[in-house]
Amino acid sequence: MNRTTYYIFLIALGLSACSDSKSDLNDVPSSVDETESSNELVLTDDLVKKLNLEVGKIEKHTLGATVKVNGVLDVPPQNLVTISAPLGGFVKQTELLQGMKIKKGQVLALMEHPDYIQLQQDYLDAKDQLELLELDYKRQQELAAENVNSTKTLQQAKSNFNRTKVKAEGLKARLAMINITPSALESGTIKQTISITSPISGYVSQVNVNLGMYVSPTDVMFKIVDTDHLHAEVQVFEKDITKLKIGQHMRFTLVNESVERIADVYLIGKEISAERTVRVHCHLEEEDSSLIPGMYFSGVIEVGDKPVLAVKSDAIVNFDGKDYLFVLKAKNTFELVEIKAGVTDAGFTEVMLPEGFDVSASIVIQGTYTLISQLKNTEEE
Repeated sequence: MNRTTYYIFLIALGLSACSDSKSDLNDVPSSVDETESSNELVLTDDLVKKLNLEVGKIEKHTLGATVKVNGVLDVPPQNLVTISAPLGGFVKQTELLQGMKIKKGQVLALMEHPDYIQLQQDYLDAKDQLELLELDYKRQQELAAENVNSTKTLQQAKSNFNRTKVKAEGLKARLAMINITPSALESGTIKQTISITSPISGYVSQVNVNLGMYVSPTDVMFKIVDTDHLHAEVQVFEKDITKLKIGQHMRFTLVNESVERIADVYLIGKEISAERTVRVHCHLEEEDSSLIPGMYFSGVIEVGDKPVLAVKSDAIVNFDGKDYLFVLKAKNTFELVEIKAGVTDAGFTEVMLPEGFDVSASIVIQGTYTLISQLKNTEEE
């Protein structure tokens, strides 16, 4: 054998070996058959049985329609009180701190000012004058009945009595504003300090004073909030406001909390804001003393029921931010079809199908995530 013939023999031998190796690889059994489409998956009978797949249909279901909302917990106006000094004065004593629980009528601070003393003196003087003028007025009435005095004298006595009576009543009302009872002054004891009390029970949310500080009637000394009747204030876009009705349920979750709470729509605003939203007032079904006004939340308002095409929620597989269904095209042959998921209620999810989709087709309703893993593994191979 010459050298040229020898080289030709070696090349032929190598090609034969490669052919045999490829033939051996093709003889290895596989549970997943090759397909032309990257979204189509063909399985063997054994693998279908092993995966325990379940097939169902797309059906019409009545699901609850919802409106997504965001909002904040708040209290009604009567449960939030701003405390000030009606006549102004200096803070002599207070022990309040933010977060302290207080009761209705509890003393919040003691105030002092020379005007308080003067007011009490003026009232006592007016009260004494009123008694004298009342006696004089009655005497002039008796004299006038006997034609002893003139009509002018009687009218003057009546005017003095009425004017002093009005003055005394005004001073009495001013004393009530600073929590001084006029009857307590009958003994002649004048109080040097007045007390500022809480009109409601609740918690101290603001403390803006310190000892010795002068506060005017317009200054905010304290804020008291009663959290027993928190409500949920939400903003609803105008396009959704016609869907709302009094009594509808709202399911919401506080920020950084997984517990779902329930509230009912109580009032619907009649004004559209600059952001094209309407304020909706909701009442919580269960009060919770741990909640604080100002907490943010997100939720949905259940606005009614509507019949839609839906599948069991487990039938929808989410991959790379998109939703899919596995459609049974033939025996052991499944096609991955992109859809859009809608409302979810009672274990069913609304589906928006692509144009031309056969609504009567069978779909996989159990084992979808196993199928997506098989499909992706096949693509990688």
